[in-house]
Amino acid sequence: MQSIHVISRPTRERLLAALILRHLTIPFIKLHQTPQTHSFFTLSTFRKTRKFSRVASFSVMASAATKKVLVPIANGTEPIEAIAPIDILRRAGAEVTVASIENQLQIEVMYGIKMVADALISDCTNTEFDLIALPGGLPGAANLGNCKILESIVKKQAENGKFYAAICAAPAVALGSWGLLKGLKATCYPSFMEELSSHAIAIESRVQKDAKVVTSRGPGTSIEFAVALVEELYGKEKANEVSVPLVMRPNHSEEFVFAELNSVNWTVTSKPLILVPIANGSEEMEATIIIDVLRRANAQVVVASLEDTLEIVASRKVKLVADVLLDEAAKQSYDLIVLPGGLGGAEAFAKSAKLIDMLKKQRESSKPYGAMCASPALVLEHHGLLKGKKATAFPALCNKLSDPSEAENRVVVDGNLVTSRGPGTTMEFALAIADKFIGRKETLELAKALVF
Repeated sequence: MQSIHVISRPTRERLLAALILRHLTIPFIKLHQTPQTHSFFTLSTFRKTRKFSRVASFSVMASAATKKVLVPIANGTEPIEAIAPIDILRRAGAEVTVASIENQLQIEVMYGIKMVADALISDCTNTEFDLIALPGGLPGAANLGNCKILESIVKKQAENGKFYAAICAAPAVALGSWGLLKGLKATCYPSFMEELSSHAIAIESRVQKDAKVVTSRGPGTSIEFAVALVEELYGKEKANEVSVPLVMRPNHSEEFVFAELNSVNWTVTSKPLILVPIANGSEEMEATIIIDVLRRANAQVVVASLEDTLEIVASRKVKLVADVLLDEAAKQSYDLIVLPGGLGGAEAFAKSAKLIDMLKKQRESSKPYGAMCASPALVLEHHGLLKGKKATAFPALCNKLSDPSEAENRVVVDGNLVTSRGPGTTMEFALAIADKFIGRKETLELAKALVF
């Protein structure tokens, strides 16, 4: 264990704030040079809420205490179910290895989304993991179930009495088929419950824990699943800490709703063409959920990189591959331009003259545009794109909005503008967009298929 002693008070306060921000996993707050006068997040807040007033030194724990997690992915994996656990477990401090069971690192998961793994599964055979978490999706879950190397790794995990988990189809077609759920309570995607019942005690619950196994149902339960995994590894206090900045949905039994003002018709003659820009530092859960849900809604979604390459490294180090570079994407017009959040991504958006020009033309043409999390405050507000509009944003940034009167809503639609708050509101955000384009009935069917 190393001890770092801080001498000057200004330096101490800046370093302390930076460490606490990292510990609390609040990714969208920029550290001010004079934190005592910061308009929305100050050290006095830390002192009142976390009792840090007497801190004069702090310790950096040895890396040996880090929990190691394996998340295998395959062609056809459900991306939300993979990325939510990766993102949230990394927020909690886990060392997460994303392993491809294919012959290459780049994987095309469901709905045309492309991810780049950290390693091949063959590289992971001699590593001891504290948790192995299998995403679902088809044919992804079946591909995982047919992978002999992965089967061997997970069976060894079970024999050693360590945690393993699966979501969606994977509890039935992978863990169940491997005989790793015998006598245990488990859940899975609704249409696989009958198959699961031949391998386990099938329970209809959003997240099910039994012994060292955690199972869950589908894309709409992925964030709850991931938080449950944090609780198993680190305890309830850490799980609560991690969940607060996610802005999770408080009641899943209610039908999703969104606040709408100055309603206008968003319908288009053919399937909507939607642009989703991404950049280094974009929030991977937000980007992935938006793309996944809107493609499920039969929209033509173009994912455009603001970087010099198609591959970007998102805020929690998930590597995503865009469809095109922004210069290419800018050659056509869109029915909707929508920005995910993430501090680094939002800052890149705000600095992109080409993207801002596209957004301004979108507004001038009375076409829909939207943003969530850090992007409403740092991009739209900064460039005058919220003038005369009601909006919301990540809670700690709402005081940057010129009109925060509707900011407590999880999703706000004002005419052709749609905004939302954070990772835990992303599915509602995407469903609200779908609602505007394809109607309420079809959107509720989509929400049901997502197990939302």
